[in-house]
Amino acid sequence: MRASSLWPSGAMRTEDRSRSRLDPQNDARGFRPPLSVDAGGALRPGDSRLEGVVCARGVHDETSGSLSGGRQRTSGPWSADGGAFGPTGGVARGAGPCFDTDVEPGGYAWWYIDAISDDRQFGLTAIAFVGSVFSPYYAWAGRRDPLNHCALNLALYGPRASLWAMTERGRSAVMRSFDALTIGRSTAAWDGEALRLTLDERAAPVPRRIRGRIELRPEAIHPGAFVMEEAGRHWWRPFAPRARVVVNMEEPALSWRGLGYFDQNAGAEPIERGFSSWTWSRAATPDGAAILYDAVRRRGPPLSLALTFDRHAECERREPPPSASLPRTRWGLRRATRADDGRASAVRSLEDTPFYARSVVAHELFDERLESVHESLSLDRFVNPAVRLMLPFRMPRR
Repeated sequence: MRASSLWPSGAMRTEDRSRSRLDPQNDARGFRPPLSVDAGGALRPGDSRLEGVVCARGVHDETSGSLSGGRQRTSGPWSADGGAFGPTGGVARGAGPCFDTDVEPGGYAWWYIDAISDDRQFGLTAIAFVGSVFSPYYAWAGRRDPLNHCALNLALYGPRASLWAMTERGRSAVMRSFDALTIGRSTAAWDGEALRLTLDERAAPVPRRIRGRIELRPEAIHPGAFVMEEAGRHWWRPFAPRARVVVNMEEPALSWRGLGYFDQNAGAEPIERGFSSWTWSRAATPDGAAILYDAVRRRGPPLSLALTFDRHAECERREPPPSASLPRTRWGLRRATRADDGRASAVRSLEDTPFYARSVVAHELFDERLESVHESLSLDRFVNPAVRLMLPFRMPRR
């Protein structure tokens, strides 16, 4: 994406122009062999620090000692300090999002999608949570039962307004299989080639129904995952660094196409035990995608990942560019990214909360002028009791 304005002024284009505006008041189980995350070692049985959060049923070749996609080696000489397991690229044809991933008490898993329309007027994020990691209800319940705290977060962004929904559900409203997840009245289903979301949610804090469909079709799948901290308790998989997305909403009446992204995160403990803060961004490049991940970890030194992916989702680890500061949010949250020349600008603020911000930023990255979907997260702020008391206004539980 080039660094022109993502949201030019003008009316929202919809299929039904009589319902053409978002309400401005809403602005914004099979057998699982254990995995090793030893530095540079092959995947092997035993010593499984990630058992319980990693689902291995989707790999194409389950022969002992072989990696998904039929490869016979790990993803390279990367350590658990931001290292990886699984092959560095290519499509593991049987691999899927593993919606039935086991989540142990205290842990979490989420599946994240974002997309920007081709005309740069619209955007969205959709996140399915099991063990809703930012839920005050999960924390207040002692995080004993992750499946009793699930949610589908949906945010729609337009030129003039946005809509937000995130209703937490108990285990009776949740159904999971390897390739499908139902939370309340919304579902996500993977057919081996595309992820299809059927959505029926209610916006908050001002109630308004949100219904429609989203289809995400990866251009390629990256089958490997990255261990994000030294204890091996948190991992991240950039499942589809680049994807085509088709949006067809009924309420509000809205249709568009664009470029998107799909990843997975999981942990075997509360996220605030592993990290105090992080920033993350992803951008579509002319040849694929670029991802930056900077985390301040509770255990061990800070983590910096700078990755590029080609059209086949083959990954290359790059030297992180210089840090580039961004203006603080209205809540005073610090933001930063990276850029070749150490300079970046905030194009638009999408979400602005006391502990989390989502933005679109413009920067020079790997010799390309790009716009990135960017997030800043402060776990130190998140654990503040006053902040948690605010969350039910945006995150009701049913």
